[in-house]
Amino acid sequence: MALVPCQVLRVAILLSYCSILCNYKAIEMPSHKTYGGSWKFLTFIDLVIQAVFFGICVLTDLSSLLTRGNGNQEQERQLKKLISLRDWMLAVLAFPVGVFVVAVFWIIYAYDREMIYPKLLDNFIPGWLNHGMHTTVLPFILIEMRTSHHAYPSRNSGLAAICTFSVGYILWVCWVHHVTGMWVYPFLEHIGPGARIIFFGSTTILMNFLYLLGEVLNSYIWDTQRTAKLK
Repeated sequence: MALVPCQVLRVAILLSYCSILCNYKAIEMPSHKTYGGSWKFLTFIDLVIQAVFFGICVLTDLSSLLTRGNGNQEQERQLKKLISLRDWMLAVLAFPVGVFVVAVFWIIYAYDREMIYPKLLDNFIPGWLNHGMHTTVLPFILIEMRTSHHAYPSRNSGLAAICTFSVGYILWVCWVHHVTGMWVYPFLEHIGPGARIIFFGSTTILMNFLYLLGEVLNSYIWDTQRTAKLK
């Protein structure tokens, strides 16, 4: 038996994301007042994705508890739709975008933090909040994947969805640059147009790879558990 029920873990994770979002939005930073506000940063978009996803998880748990044993077929159909939405969101958004944000942020940060997270930001964002945005996302999503099985959509539709998200965000970043004359991320100022195209293409490929990684990891975790139970 788990030390902490997965339903309690989901509530705790949801509350932590709500706290992180509230604290982040309360910070008076110049970038929040420019075109696009917080929505031009993938980190903020990812936080919203994670909060919405875990909100759906909590809602699914509550619905499952309320419909258990009552024999109402309509409520059971609605619950199945909610579970399908939860599974789709983890597969297409929560896992690949969350892992992407953590991996890319810390790789660039380790190489040269000024390219992704200038020291100036330390005056606005405390260390715990930085880790809440760029570190804890990974263990939280892995905990969810470990505690509940998620049915992935067909590979073609899943890859099409994550490609749509990736290209949409790239176009949004380019539009912000077109309007303001400044790139959302400092390192984009220091590379040429060709290098930017390669970078944007590489990030889309990486997103697709992370989707496939999530699919494989989900299958491995639950196939291993089923094999252990049979033994």
